[in-house]
Amino acid sequence: MARVAFLGLGAMGFPMAGHLTKAQHKVTVWNRTKSKAEAWAEQYRGTVASDPASAVFGVEYVIMCLGDDPDVRAVFADILPQLGGGSLVVDHTTASASLARDLYAQAKSRGAAFLDAPISGGEAGAQKGVLTVMCGGDKDAYDKAEPIMDAYSSRITRIGESGAGQLAKSVNQICIAGTLQGLSEGLAFAKAAGLDADTVVKAISGGAAQSWQMDNRAATMAKDEFEFGFAVDWMRKDLRIALQAARETGASLPVAALVDQFYADVQAMGGGRWDTSSLIKRLVKDVD
Repeated sequence: MARVAFLGLGAMGFPMAGHLTKAQHKVTVWNRTKSKAEAWAEQYRGTVASDPASAVFGVEYVIMCLGDDPDVRAVFADILPQLGGGSLVVDHTTASASLARDLYAQAKSRGAAFLDAPISGGEAGAQKGVLTVMCGGDKDAYDKAEPIMDAYSSRITRIGESGAGQLAKSVNQICIAGTLQGLSEGLAFAKAAGLDADTVVKAISGGAAQSWQMDNRAATMAKDEFEFGFAVDWMRKDLRIALQAARETGASLPVAALVDQFYADVQAMGGGRWDTSSLIKRLVKDVD
């Protein structure tokens, strides 16, 4: 049993922290909206802290699952004075690689360890405890954190040194963006051609066109249903990070840049909280 502080109880963090209690870890939680932390404590065994510094006092593992770079930087500044030799911070936020490297250096200056460990799998993956984790940081820190992360993950991989986890998450989001745009165009074409989308998807999903997105989102896309997890607003944040990293590395991301603008169109339609499969709304205004 380990003593763990979990900071950030959003759609992903709430069930992730719950899985830690099920794995018999002693968990202290903090959330900016205290009522969310109190609701978590009613559902799971654990302690609610009034602020991040209080949450991490005396614990060995600190897990963050926040929103964006400014959120991570602010919370980390609060907890840094409490970190010492033996402390290990695992950041599951999708943030920039440059921020990860900065926080890694700050943690190391106090004898602590820091892993950037963004996650994939969505809200459903968090609830089921089958997330994919991409880690950047020292191998000894990764080896120490892996058994803790195993409580809510089905695949955990150390990609490389500090920042590598965040860069891998950008790869993940770049691939998803392109796949969803292709699926959206395919379904829009099927409708325009007078084909039954369900029949077409059943026919092609056993071939080279198959993808997780097709298996899990094609039917709901055809029904104009977009309430299934990861929101457009968050995808645009992730693509912003990926596109910035591409500018810094000299990589070319023409499709990702285009799809980012398509997501901006979806936001303008009022779809910021729709899930990412809502790209099809630009192409088919009245989905059957």
